[in-house]
Amino acid sequence: MANLQPSRTAWRKFRKGKVKGNATSCNTLAFGDFGIQSLDRGRIPANQIEAARVAISRALKRKGKLWMRVFPHRPVTKKPAEVRMGSGKGGVEYYVAVIKPGTMMFEVAGVPLAVAREAMRLADTKLQVRSRFVAREELEKY
Repeated sequence: MANLQPSRTAWRKFRKGKVKGNATSCNTLAFGDFGIQSLDRGRIPANQIEAARVAISRALKRKGKLWMRVFPHRPVTKKPAEVRMGSGKGGVEYYVAVIKPGTMMFEVAGVPLAVAREAMRLADTKLQVRSRFVAREELEKY
């Protein structure tokens, strides 16, 4: 299983911050014919993104093409269990992708509508944010 994390970051540790507003970029289908779009805001860990990617690729059975539109850039720190207060911030535990409502998370092309819908349904069960299936307008009539 590939460990999704950035090769290098500007800072080793980030502040938590707030996830405000809706997605203004990566909010439409850019590459594929079908996609999965987030309806919630939140932070998706790298292991959930990888689990969703594996679920989609297994459902496609090596047919079609898959695009991942999200990547975990933000580090999350955690202090060890039973450590006293103070003594600084904990070490980096894992990486997350910051998701806003409307973000297109995965896209697929080259497969029938039924196969794409099932693949995206499987991926949705792996992610902690609610999402919806999206198809291009000219393909929705089939």
